[in-house]
Amino acid sequence: MSEARSPMRSGPRPGGRSLRVQEAVHAAVTALIDETGREGLTVPQVAARAGVTPSTIYRRWTDMATLMRDVAQRNLRVDCPLKPCGRLSVDLPAWAEMYQEEMDSTPGRAMMRDVLRGWDGTQKACSLFDAVRPTIVSICDAAGEPVTFDVEAVIDAVVAPVLTRILFTDGPLPATLARDAAVAFVARHASGG
Repeated sequence: MSEARSPMRSGPRPGGRSLRVQEAVHAAVTALIDETGREGLTVPQVAARAGVTPSTIYRRWTDMATLMRDVAQRNLRVDCPLKPCGRLSVDLPAWAEMYQEEMDSTPGRAMMRDVLRGWDGTQKACSLFDAVRPTIVSICDAAGEPVTFDVEAVIDAVVAPVLTRILFTDGPLPATLARDAAVAFVARHASGG
C-alpha cells in the first residue's frame, strides 16, 4: 500500500479558500449594512452578495447574530490613534476621551451590540476589552515615569464604566465620563494610592 500524499486536515485552512470566503462574507455584511442597515439583514442576502451558498454561512457561523459578532470583532480598533507624549496624566485622559467618543457613537454602539448579540456563553464574553489592551500598553510603555498599575486596573477604572453605561443607557454619556475617570485614576496612582 502506498503512503498518503497529504495528511488529513481538520478545521479550516489558514488562507486559501476559507480566507477568501471569510473576506467575501465580511465584505458583503459591511456593504449591506451600509446600503440597507442591519435590521432585517438575512443570511440569504449576505450569501448572494458574497457569492457563496447560505449553507456555507450556516456551516461556519451558524446564524446571523454569530456572523454579525464576527464582523464586529474584526472591525474593533486595536491601534492607538494617539501619539503618546510620554506623560500618563496627559496621554491616558486624551485616549479615554477618544475611546468614549468612538464607542458612544452610533456605529460604536451598533458594533458593541453586534459583538454581544452573537455571544453564546461558550467563549469569552467579549473582545471589547481585548481591543483596548494594546493601546493601554503602548501608552504605559511610552510613559516617562514609573507605571505602578497594570492594564486590567485601567480597564476596570476607565473602560468598564464607559461600556457599562453604554449598555444600560439609551442617551449619550456625560461628555467627560472617561476623561474624568482617567484623570482620577492617574492621580490616585501618582500619589501611591
